[in-house]
Amino acid sequence: MLKRLFYGGPSMGVLHEEYAKRGRIDERAPVKSSGEIRIGAPVERVWELLTDLRGWEGWAPGVRDVRLDTAVAVDASFSWSIGRTRIKSVIAIVKPGRELTWTGAALWTKAVDRHVLVPTEDGATRLYVEESLAGALVPLFFGSAKLEVQHRRWLAALKAVAEGGAAR
Repeated sequence: MLKRLFYGGPSMGVLHEEYAKRGRIDERAPVKSSGEIRIGAPVERVWELLTDLRGWEGWAPGVRDVRLDTAVAVDASFSWSIGRTRIKSVIAIVKPGRELTWTGAALWTKAVDRHVLVPTEDGATRLYVEESLAGALVPLFFGSAKLEVQHRRWLAALKAVAEGGAAR
């Protein structure tokens, strides 16, 4: 239990290069979540929404102040806030229509966020999300259940806007 509580994970450099860029999260991290949703929209539409980082502010619950100074590309940096937390992120994988993955750091925490898109035979998209979050004492403040709720809200909002619903 103590080992889990004080697990800081690999350095950001290692997390980015050896985990995120290889399409994997930190399985040893004390906080993890994954989920998926079927979106009644083509992969191209879902990809467009995911890679319009500034556009997240219009549909993603709690997301604000997104800043990206370059195009969405491997090793491009961006920053954003969710709730009261400011996150500095670096994009690790950009496979158009297939995967968008980044690492992020906030306060003393380190995360890997993966979004994998799979087209369905009927023209819809299956979107799979997974994330790991590590840092000393993180489980005391932010657990897997809370991260799972955040993911469900994120997926539901993305589904709604991709299927032609109103942004938040």
